[in-house]
Amino acid sequence: MPRFFVSDSAVVEGAVSITGADARHIARSLRMAVGDAVTVCTPAGRELDCRLTRIRDELCEAEIAEEREAGGESPVPISLYVAYPKGDKLETVVQKATELGAVRVTPFYSTFVVRRPRPEKIAAETERLCRIAAEAAKQCRRGIVPTVTPPLSFDETLAEAGRADLPLFCYEGAGTLPLPACLPADPPKTVSVVVGSEGGFSEDEAARAKSAGLLLAGLGKRILRCETAPLFALSCLAFRYEL
Repeated sequence: MPRFFVSDSAVVEGAVSITGADARHIARSLRMAVGDAVTVCTPAGRELDCRLTRIRDELCEAEIAEEREAGGESPVPISLYVAYPKGDKLETVVQKATELGAVRVTPFYSTFVVRRPRPEKIAAETERLCRIAAEAAKQCRRGIVPTVTPPLSFDETLAEAGRADLPLFCYEGAGTLPLPACLPADPPKTVSVVVGSEGGFSEDEAARAKSAGLLLAGLGKRILRCETAPLFALSCLAFRYEL
């Protein structure tokens, strides 16, 4: 069943409005008809089973037949912080992190980051990454679309990530605990995962992360690529708290 995401204001008295590109997709690409079924999700994580009552290029309307809590969300909200990788690796990370349950993806700058987008390009890049997250959320039947934010500095990242109940700093150097040893038996209320770029993190950055209250977490005996490490960490968290 086709899945669409709307704002809370689009749901009024047992009906929902679907506008813009999604409406055009219903009318032109999917060629749906009045009476066809769609699933609509709200920012609060509700799934609405609906029947289309009106189809136009800029506005489609549907009546709500059934409402329930979205079944595709992790019980533990996870925010992922990724140091800028080279090329299109960030697009891959956003797509796969959406599939693996992250609720937020934030790029940041660190010592060994090579790629630093020009300021005038950041808004367009962030918008593109948001579209990738939205398409991935539809495909994997998420109840919400993860937030993708503009980049932060390293210190801003530590400050934000450190506010999570379980703040993890993925590091391959000395002084780490194996990731399983960092995970409490009871699910934490919030988790943050901080991962480096191709060159990882410097010793100074690891020390600053530890001083900021983040747990230095090791991801095993092998050195993972920068696009693999965040997905590995998210998979471990899903195994621990979802399955």
